[in-house]
Amino acid sequence: MHAMILAAGRGERMRPLTDHTPKPLLCAGGRPLIVHHLERLATAGYRQVVINLAWRGEQIRDHLGEGRPWGLNIRYSPEPEALETGGGIRQALPLLESDPFLVINGDVWCDHPLAPPTLAHDTLAHLVLVDNPPHHPGGDFRLQEGRVHHGVADAAPCLTFSGIGWYRPALFADAPIGAFPLAPLLRQAMDRGQVSGEHHRGQWLDIGTPERLAALDRQLT
Repeated sequence: MHAMILAAGRGERMRPLTDHTPKPLLCAGGRPLIVHHLERLATAGYRQVVINLAWRGEQIRDHLGEGRPWGLNIRYSPEPEALETGGGIRQALPLLESDPFLVINGDVWCDHPLAPPTLAHDTLAHLVLVDNPPHHPGGDFRLQEGRVHHGVADAAPCLTFSGIGWYRPALFADAPIGAFPLAPLLRQAMDRGQVSGEHHRGQWLDIGTPERLAALDRQLT
């Protein structure tokens, strides 16, 4: 199975740390954030990894190379300008060569084992949801009987999307080439009952600010 790490973002909330360093190369616990992902992917059995690049992307390529230190084969999907999550995945589809494939945000830290789920034949996406952090108390989606929903409130609690998910290429079949967000595609698939999910109760952090990066560094150190 293939995996993709989203690493093209500018990291505006991380400035000034990201003025000269791409966010995935910021360090916590003595290693860049993206290296934590590579180590966990290798442990989970992934061997083919795609990384999209935009802001300071040449630094990521120079630092990681072809992935040999982790027993991985890394390929890159450069973007002249960041294509947002949906557009970045859409452009990288020819490199992923897998159905389904894992996508993980480059700016999260999580102890999820990343073991691939077993997807029903009509399921286009499987999302890892987590408890709502203090900076996002409203959550994103609801999980009920293994299916992910959006919209009106119901008995299921609202959880936060972790930035970790498995997708079939068919989810992007009608998507245009260019920049677009992933969320609208997911909501359309949810309306058709084609998105499954799980509630991960382990550790998860959205490393979106220098303060959260420092907190993770203290935890890992």
